[in-house]
Amino acid sequence: MSGVTPEGLELLIDAATLSQRVAELGADLTRDYAGRCPVLVSVLKGATLFLADLARHLEIDCEVDFMSISSFGAGGASGVVRIEQDLSGNIEGRDVVVVEDIVDTGLTLQYLMRVLEARRPASLEVCALFDKDVRRIVDLDIAYRGFSIPDTFVIGYGLDHDEVYRNLDSLYSVTDVNALVAVPQRYVGSFFPDAGGPNQSR
Repeated sequence: MSGVTPEGLELLIDAATLSQRVAELGADLTRDYAGRCPVLVSVLKGATLFLADLARHLEIDCEVDFMSISSFGAGGASGVVRIEQDLSGNIEGRDVVVVEDIVDTGLTLQYLMRVLEARRPASLEVCALFDKDVRRIVDLDIAYRGFSIPDTFVIGYGLDHDEVYRNLDSLYSVTDVNALVAVPQRYVGSFFPDAGGPNQSR
């Protein structure tokens, strides 16, 4: 990528810092789950990039599975949480690590943990890359935490705006959301100046 942050965005965590922290989290999991084969449960869609990188840093056997959850209501804070895609395997008696991209109020994750706990895993922990803890309204035990981030709208490294920007390798704070809404693809292209096309001149 060009290393030049487009107008309307502010670089929050660069790719090198993200990569280093994911490697450290992988080392922590390798140490704590030595001799075991944990199931890494990724919450779709945002956590998939983090899961892929994290799994490559594990020096132990592991399995992966996926869930999709939707929150309905104002800001997702008081609405109904629903499982849209459930796990494909049985986690009873297994060591389970929920791999999350970002945690803010904690309500959705709290619901998910209750659902998984009811399935009687041997252990259940959370590994979250980004923690917007200033917005937390419930108590959560996050055993493995990547970064505490401010209360700002963020994109990149799995996090999107209208399904765009997940493929950016750094985390960006959105300083002008209207610019993204107006011409989102123009900004995505500016991260890839060698790709050609109308964005190359930016």
